[in-house]
Amino acid sequence: MDNIYLYMIIALALLAIADLVVGVSNDAVNFLNSAIGSKAITFKTIMIVASLGVAVGAVFSSGMMEVARKGIFNPGEFMFNEIMIIFMAVMITDILLLDFFNSVGMPTSTTVSIVFELLGAAVAMALIKIGHDGGNFDDVINYINTSKASQIIFGILLSVVVAFSIGAIVQWVSRLLLSYNFEKKAHWVGALFGGFALTSITYFIFMKGLKGTSYANESFSILGGASMKDFLEEKVLSIVVVSSIIWSLLSYVLIAFIKTNIYKLIIIVGTFALALAFAGNDLVNFIGVPVAAYNAFVEWTASGMAATEFPMNVLAEKVPTNNWLLFAAGMIMVLTLWFSTKAKSVIKTSLDLSSQGETQERFQPNFLSRGFVRTAMLMSQMSTYVLPESWQVKIDKQFEAPVVKLSKDKKFDLPAFDLVRAAVNLMVAAVLISIATSYKLPLSTTYVTFMVAMGTSLADRAWGAESAVYRVAGVINVIGGWFFTAFSAFTAAAFVAYLLNLNLKVMFPILLVTAFGLLIRSSIAHNKKSKEVKAEDSLTKAESSSVQGVIHESAGNIANVVKRGNRIYTNAIKGLAKQDLTLLKKNKKQVVKLSNEIDDLRDNIFYFIKNLDESSIGASNFYINVLGYLQDMAQSLEYISKVSHKHINNNHKKLKFSQIKELKEVDDKMELLFNDTKAAFDSRSFEKIGAILDEKSQVYSLVKEKIQKQVERTRTEESSPKNTTLYFSLLLETKDLLNATMSLLEEYHSSHDSSVKPATIAVVDEIVENVKSSDQEE
Repeated sequence: MDNIYLYMIIALALLAIADLVVGVSNDAVNFLNSAIGSKAITFKTIMIVASLGVAVGAVFSSGMMEVARKGIFNPGEFMFNEIMIIFMAVMITDILLLDFFNSVGMPTSTTVSIVFELLGAAVAMALIKIGHDGGNFDDVINYINTSKASQIIFGILLSVVVAFSIGAIVQWVSRLLLSYNFEKKAHWVGALFGGFALTSITYFIFMKGLKGTSYANESFSILGGASMKDFLEEKVLSIVVVSSIIWSLLSYVLIAFIKTNIYKLIIIVGTFALALAFAGNDLVNFIGVPVAAYNAFVEWTASGMAATEFPMNVLAEKVPTNNWLLFAAGMIMVLTLWFSTKAKSVIKTSLDLSSQGETQERFQPNFLSRGFVRTAMLMSQMSTYVLPESWQVKIDKQFEAPVVKLSKDKKFDLPAFDLVRAAVNLMVAAVLISIATSYKLPLSTTYVTFMVAMGTSLADRAWGAESAVYRVAGVINVIGGWFFTAFSAFTAAAFVAYLLNLNLKVMFPILLVTAFGLLIRSSIAHNKKSKEVKAEDSLTKAESSSVQGVIHESAGNIANVVKRGNRIYTNAIKGLAKQDLTLLKKNKKQVVKLSNEIDDLRDNIFYFIKNLDESSIGASNFYINVLGYLQDMAQSLEYISKVSHKHINNNHKKLKFSQIKELKEVDDKMELLFNDTKAAFDSRSFEKIGAILDEKSQVYSLVKEKIQKQVERTRTEESSPKNTTLYFSLLLETKDLLNATMSLLEEYHSSHDSSVKPATIAVVDEIVENVKSSDQEE
């Protein structure tokens, strides 16, 4: 390692590619969310439009690269070797942090991560220098660009409030004017909305694009000797007025004569604009640091000075970034956009929280979300006293969402929200991001797009009484994750910089290999998880609309619950016998997963009942009873698993050999019963249920016998209260599990018999009628 810094430049180039991949996986939600959620255009079209926007935006992002060089710290205060340590610490921390958030499907901010990583690493190196020179802690302020850093951080935090508020206001006004029946409005209404939206989007496309190019400051005779940048800044009002007229007229022509859906056009243009703004604003987060490191390396190499003696004043100067490098980065972003599986899980989180309809809520309510919802309800009630009743009726009518009658199995094909909300999301987000970019503020695109989407959801009344507390909890969790990003980015980057400074030649390869190892491991684990087909024994929602169909569909769920329950019960006994804490811990997770799946089935009862035929209403009672018994089984298994894990986890005395032996006898009997039950339901041989019910008395008697034996042991030889409590708990809960299973079988046995007999009678009647008609013909 004669030239450690050359190796570091190569490593930073590789880290830049990795950062582009994980960064785009995280940020794809920013510009794909609205188009995908509204289902306005096909997914392939969305991806093509977004890819073009990303590619163009990447080439236009040169001006933003200065943030990485001098936006957070004063480069002149550091030597070349110190700058390289800062940059390496930032990149290692960045890819690991972003990959973690991508893996859990949470949108975080690449801007916040890079800003606080630069700040953390720079502060760490400043403190090291101060400590070495014997300075004071107050001297840290000399190393940090406090004015610019404060401006960036304040802008990022302010964007949360501004984006949410503006998104909510614009959406409320748009819905009030357009309602949900926007397609039936007069042509001029859609034309005005289209003109306003397209003017906003296209103006900022030009503002964003031109300010980042090398041609922005060139003079053109057609503009009276002014540059394009000056022309756009000085003629704002004129450009906006003329553009509004042109776009409104064009929108009217498209709507009235070509029969084009102007809202779909807005979504297409908005997706392009937001993708362009994303690439222009966020590319610095991915390659800004490696580019700055390369510029520093070139200057240091040319100087011929020692790395410890070469100050980095050169980074404070304006250095244009090579356009081919920007183009290559854009191509990597486009490829990631098409092939990243992690991007889809991040998009799903945002869509779930902004969905207009019912969706499976990912987040649990907390005291904050409940408090916010109660406050909002009180404010809503207060508004009823302020506004006249006639106004309230008119406003409510504009916000009445049309009822789309779809069967339960089709409800997930509905768009998350309509075209108006998608258009507002894109329009507001693109405008806010482009304004920030024009002032060279690395505003968080994640914060802006996410909070705009949440603001429009609130204004559009997507957070109703059924979902508000869950959605608000989700927003709080995401925002909490953003603050965690800032804290962890600062701390981790400072720690990595400290380690690199201890011994660069040793720690550099160790940390680099560790980072790539963790990244590859995470990628393999995620791909494996995403490629897994639906588990063989997972539960499925009933979709039939007849009694007979529900009986047969539910049979599969019962067979799967019995199979998994058998495995959970056996593993609990086995874990106790072997004192295997790992097995018991895994067992607890399995039973929680089973309980959650049963809860999902219960949550689907509303749609199940809605979908039933008029002649099959009786199926609802059967299905509800079946789910109740399945839940009872899951609760018994959960208790058995929990007390077994608790006993071993607390290092209590091991069960006696005789107790283990007796539990194994019960387990063998239960396994035989469960296997027979599973076989009957797998083969749909429901006539075997009667024979299985007869086995109940044998198992029941065995359990009672073991309880009696433990009573006798307790009075004579048992010395451990914990063992006695555990043993009785297991046997008593086994009785409850057995009762729930038998009740389920009895319910099935009686329902199947009652549904088969009428069907048999109907077949016989049909045969008789056929015979009579044949006789008459003869």
